[in-house]
Amino acid sequence: MIRRLSIVTLAVLVSGCFSDLSDVQNYVADVKAATKARVEPLPEISEFQHIPYRSQNARSPFSAPRPEAIQDKFLQVQDCLHPDPRRRKEPLEKYAVDNLKMRGTLGDVGKIWALVEASDKTLHRVTLNNYIGLFHGRVINVEPTHIELLELIPDGAGCWKERTTMLQMADASSAASN
Repeated sequence: MIRRLSIVTLAVLVSGCFSDLSDVQNYVADVKAATKARVEPLPEISEFQHIPYRSQNARSPFSAPRPEAIQDKFLQVQDCLHPDPRRRKEPLEKYAVDNLKMRGTLGDVGKIWALVEASDKTLHRVTLNNYIGLFHGRVINVEPTHIELLELIPDGAGCWKERTTMLQMADASSAASN
């Protein structure tokens, strides 16, 4: 009995699927007739310009660029203070003084060395007459709590001015109490 009832119900449902679809087809035809297709033209394509790479005139694209903070080839004015362009650069001269931290000292009464950490977490040992920073900073004094530098700052007219800078211990208050 239940089987017969489900077959009758199924027959009624299937017969509903075959009803008249003419009104839906008329509506679709009216919408298609009312809308007009508007396709915008494609943008004009510019011609490709090939630029050949000449390795002798430019740096390699596969190597990292060199940091250039100060122009090394500077105009030398006579009777004026200027750094020695022939002096060999030291490792800490590629870092700004702001990117260096004094971490401690070592040595004895005769000679004291300061331990300086660079921004790339490398540790360097410096003493008197070593150079630090981008402005030709020469170490003039090393103390347990700080390093004094004598920097040469360009004045824009081809001359250089001297400036004293201090690099403090990273945590000088705890180092002084220990």
